[in-house]
This record gives sequence, structure tokens and C-alpha cells, in this order.
Amino acid sequence: MSEDLNKNLKNIQAIRGMNDLLPSQSGLWDFLETSLKNIAKDYGYLEIRTPILESTDLFKRSIGEVTDIVEKEMYSFLDKNGDALSLRPEGTASVVRAGIEHGLFYNQIQKLFYLGPMYRHERPQKGRYRQFHQFGLEIFGIEGPEAEAEMIMLAQRLFKKIGLLDQVKLEINTLGELAERQEYKKVLISYFEGFENLLDQDSKNRLYKNPLRILDSKNPQMQELINQAPKLIDFLSPESLSKFNLFKKYLDAVGINYEVNLRLVRGLDYYSHTVFEWVTSNLGAQGTVLAGGRYDGLIEQLGGQKNHAVGCAFGIERLVLLLESLNIKPSENSPDIYFVAVGPEAVLKAFEISEKLRSEYLSEELKLKIDMNLAGGSFKSQFKKADKSGAKIALVLAEDEIKNNKIIIKFLRINQEQVVLDQKDLSKWLDSYGFHLLHAAFGGKN
Repeated sequence: MSEDLNKNLKNIQAIRGMNDLLPSQSGLWDFLETSLKNIAKDYGYLEIRTPILESTDLFKRSIGEVTDIVEKEMYSFLDKNGDALSLRPEGTASVVRAGIEHGLFYNQIQKLFYLGPMYRHERPQKGRYRQFHQFGLEIFGIEGPEAEAEMIMLAQRLFKKIGLLDQVKLEINTLGELAERQEYKKVLISYFEGFENLLDQDSKNRLYKNPLRILDSKNPQMQELINQAPKLIDFLSPESLSKFNLFKKYLDAVGINYEVNLRLVRGLDYYSHTVFEWVTSNLGAQGTVLAGGRYDGLIEQLGGQKNHAVGCAFGIERLVLLLESLNIKPSENSPDIYFVAVGPEAVLKAFEISEKLRSEYLSEELKLKIDMNLAGGSFKSQFKKADKSGAKIALVLAEDEIKNNKIIIKFLRINQEQVVLDQKDLSKWLDSYGFHLLHAAFGGKN
């Protein structure tokens, strides 16, 4: 019995479509997530964190019961109390639920961001996983298109910062008011009914439930039929068109390039008026790296007072894939200093000195990263680890240094004579020469 259990345990692997993030990959993720957070904060957004598990009814009421997400893609189950729960498939509904529950929307404007995992039970493929991560932005309480425009400005600044601006393209569209969309759906259904024999199975399934999603089909055999379909923009009121035109003026004013894509509809029921996507041609079918739009009716739909709202979400995995495909890497994450200590007394002194240095040099202005060998070993083995770590210098302590209160500074990345100092003078050396040398010799701090 025990042998069988051990055998089974050895074969346990991660759930398909839910991937580990290994240390060799985490640097790029950290670079991306830190860049997103910092830019959001620069624009005045505050962070909100919501649970990954919510009432299933929250997503049925917000996303729509006839969307693909609710019909076949959610991880849903009954808990021991018989309550229907789901792992969140997207972030907006949870943020709105939290805002209503905690009174965040009453008579105030909120600019919020979130970061975390989402879950959809769909066939895993490159850039599309069962556990995936999103960075989302939400603005509440702004009626005009200034909110969408600022969100897109923020996104463009992010893409520029991480080196992807020339790899992505902005597409925009307007869905108008719900009543206008309902009239259009009737016309669209009538049009596609006339060609039902040419519809693929996905389109047939969507015809009466969510016909706008047919316009988003990627099936090459459907494209001519879709191109000839009536256009939603022809059914919009002057007021809706005026909002869309003002939105475009804001983008023009700040020099943001865009393309109006009349087939861009988004997959969730709660959108109205402006929708937008940043897309790339470098990731195949999973080319959308950011998507969002306006959803003024959702707060009221979930039981709150009527309010205005705009949101979008970046796909972290897709951005990482895009960065990797272009060989874009974050700045080096190696330590500046690596301690090499041989002998028990040297290890004790290395602990003492390294903590003192961390206390002195962990401010943002004077930040030095310090690593330390914890496994003992000979000089040769420890220097091999120091070199592998990528550290710029090694601080060396052994029996003679302890006896004479000395410390050796050995340069690992430039050809320069080692330095021998009194231990009490190490901070002075770093202040007057060493810290600046690290900056100059190695291209600055990360």
C-alpha cells in the first residue's frame, strides 16, 4: 500500500494548463509586473485585491449566461454548504462586487488596478492557459470618454517603457447603447439566417444567443460572409457617434495611432460604447495583449446605484511571450556583492558585516544587493558560486583576515587589483570609491 502511494506521488504533476513559474522566468515577470504597477500609480490608480473564489451568480449576472465563459469555461462547484462557487474567470466583476459591498462608488471617482490569476476551463494552447494572469485597470464615476483615453495613454506608455510599442497596434470600436445594440442584433440574426447553411458550428451556436460574437470569428471560410454583414455603426444614434468621435479626438490630440475595427465587439455582455484592444501579429491566434471598454450598466446590474465605468486588462502571459520572442530582457538581477567566508569565525563575521551593509545600503538611492554563501566549502568552490551569481565584487574573509581585522575586496567582472582594508573602513571605501565604481564599471544599478 505504502509503495503504491509513493509510486503515485512521484508521478504527480501540475494540472494541465496551470503552469509553474520557475526562478529562471520570474525576473521577467517581476520586471513586467513592477512596470505595470509603477505606471498605474504614476497615473493616480490605487491597488485593489479581491478573492479568487466568488459566488457563481456574480459571473452569471455580469458576464452573461449565454457567453462561452459561463456556458463552458468556468471552474464551478458546490461547496460543503451547497453554495455555488466559481474561480474568477476575469477581474472586473469582482472589483465591481467589492466596490458595491464596501461603498466605494458613492459620490466619488475611483481609479483602481488589480493583478492576479484568473481561471477558465478551456483547451490550453500557447498564450491561452487554464490559469492565467491579468493586470487590470478600472475607472468609476467618469461619464465622458476621457476615462478610456487616459487608460489608452497609460497603456501606450507601458508598451513604450518595456520596448513593445512598435510590436502592438491599437484597434477601437463603439457598441453604442444597449437599446441600439438590441435593434442591431435583430437585423444581424435575420442576415445570418439567410446564410445558415454557410455558418460554422460555433456561429450556429451563437446565432440566437450572442450573434455579435459571430463578427469576431477567426474562421477564414466565414470572413466574406461577415464582411458583407450589416454594420453596427449604421444603427447608432448621433449621441453615441458623438461620444465615439470625441474619444478619437483625445487620441489624436496626444498622437496615439489607432485603427477603427467595426468587427471588434468583445466577448462579454456588459460592454457598451467604446471598446478597444491592443493586438500583435507575433503571437498567432492569441494576438490580443490588452482588451477593454466601457461598461456603464454593470454596477446597477449587480445591485449598486447606476454609475459610469471603464476597464481593461493586460494578459501577463502574452506580454511575457512577446518579450521573450523579441529577446527583450529586464536589467540584470544579480547581486552586487557576494561574501566568501572560510571558517566558522569568518562566517560569523560575514553575517555581521553583511547585515550592517544591508542596513546602510538598502535605501532606493544607495541600494546594493548582497548575497552570501551559506553552504561552506573551500575558496575554490565558493568563488565558483560567486562568479556564477553574477556578483560584481566578492568580499573575502578567512582565518588571517579575522586575526588581523582585515577584509579583501576582489573584483569579479573587471580587471583590477584586489583591495585589502581594515574591516572598519569598508563602509568608507564603499562611500568614497567602491559604490561609485560599481555604478561606473557595471552600467549603473538595476
